[in-house]
Amino acid sequence: VQLQASGGGLAQAGGSLRLSCAASRVTFSNYPMGWFRQAPGKEREFVAAISWSGGVTSYADSVKGRFTISRGSAKNTIYLQMNSLKPEDTAVYYCAASQFWQDILGRGRLPNYWGQGTQVTVSS
Repeated sequence: VQLQASGGGLAQAGGSLRLSCAASRVTFSNYPMGWFRQAPGKEREFVAAISWSGGVTSYADSVKGRFTISRGSAKNTIYLQMNSLKPEDTAVYYCAASQFWQDILGRGRLPNYWGQGTQVTVSS
């Protein structure tokens, strides 16, 4: 497994969760990485992205101001701090890595590498 996501679980509306994604290959420290999510019956959608340096981030409008993506000092681990959670945030969350920034933003091809997904459930 090249990308290992963890940290999902059950939270109440208004609560917080923190997701982590650890990359097993040092190569990923030079890749943009990000998070996508897929709710039941819906397509996978972009959530957040971070550049290889950690200096540039991007968010979906639906999570802007509530979620924060960050990158560890070794650059091969990313985090997603999710605050003010809403029931509509319920989904399986996937971390991803790609050589191409547009792919991590969900605007091009699908990213090359994916984690296994972690379930986030927000109750009202």
